Amino acid sequence: MTGRQGFSGKAAIAGIGMTALSRASGRTELELAAEASRAALADAGVDRPDAILCYHLGDSAPVLYLARALGMPEVGWHNEIYGGGTQSASILADAAMLVDAGLAENVLVYRALNGRSGRRMNTLGLRLGEGVEEQFTHPYGLAGPVHQFALAAQRYLHDTGLTEEHTHAVVDQSRAHAARNPRAMRRDRVDLAAYLAGPMVASPLRRLDCCQETDGACALVVTRADRAPDAPRVHAVVRGGGPGASAMDKAADVTRVFSAYLAEPLYAAAGMKPGHIDVALLYDAYSWLVPRQLEDFGLAARGDLGAVLRSREIAWNGRVPVNPHGGLLSEGYVHGLNNVAEAVRQLRGTAVNQVADAAVALVTGFGGGYGSAAVLTRPQGG
Repeated sequence: MTGRQGFSGKAAIAGIGMTALSRASGRTELELAAEASRAALADAGVDRPDAILCYHLGDSAPVLYLARALGMPEVGWHNEIYGGGTQSASILADAAMLVDAGLAENVLVYRALNGRSGRRMNTLGLRLGEGVEEQFTHPYGLAGPVHQFALAAQRYLHDTGLTEEHTHAVVDQSRAHAARNPRAMRRDRVDLAAYLAGPMVASPLRRLDCCQETDGACALVVTRADRAPDAPRVHAVVRGGGPGASAMDKAADVTRVFSAYLAEPLYAAAGMKPGHIDVALLYDAYSWLVPRQLEDFGLAARGDLGAVLRSREIAWNGRVPVNPHGGLLSEGYVHGLNNVAEAVRQLRGTAVNQVADAAVALVTGFGGGYGSAAVLTRPQGG
């Protein structure tokens, strides 16, 4: 199942805002959302939005509560999308459609959660619908997302010939990026010996292979491009996927996650090819998803993955820059929206680990076989 939207640069991301990231914020999700939103609005030079969107899993501040906290006497178009990482790129499509349709001029998008001190992602079950399928998964140890995607990881590493050396390279490179990022929560480098000594959660995934649980918030302001001529453009967003790792009972290939389904229609909608991508902001919920997405989006051939990872060509100054801020593995986990914020910094030329002449950024969101991806571009002459 794949959906596609194409945008001709009518919408742009004019503002970004983030709170500090922590493991115990001591604040409500509403307070976090309000801080990030005010920062994004100020960055965009906007007093108040005329539309508000968010996504969550029943663990965030409601839109109408945030509108009241922002002092809005009335609120226009607003929506709360139930979903996790799958929405981090596709929510840009929802915002861009509002702008394209003339229903809003300034759309505030936010994600706020106390993902460590509050409701933790690793406690979520694999419940779908009435949850009747759990009787078939629990006896085999699939008690949560890590166990589920570890099964897919085991098969993918086997099929590609990638080893612990390569997943370590992903983790340590994310730490190397984070070491220069003052927002990042994990900045210590991890050598191979320390990585191999790390506790195993579900083979082959060690704790170090799994993204963080984080308290924090991130917000964006999407507006008309003619109101923000220097802002990164939202050119294309694709959402959808197929029966991959999130529906293992129906999947012909459990390793075939969202990126395998979305890459081709994304490039077609954006009018681009893999060679156009200057920097990739990949949803790295688990380390093995980095090579999987590099392969699927045509940024590295399967036979070259080992060399690309081992030689650290995914570094910010490498051939295929991936998550120069540290990503979800090392900066923090705001359900992927912090990766979109980093894409904006890269295209503005204001990032800490700035990719030279970054003009096109790929951002992705993950939920197993289902996910989303977007292409953002720097304005010509910007």
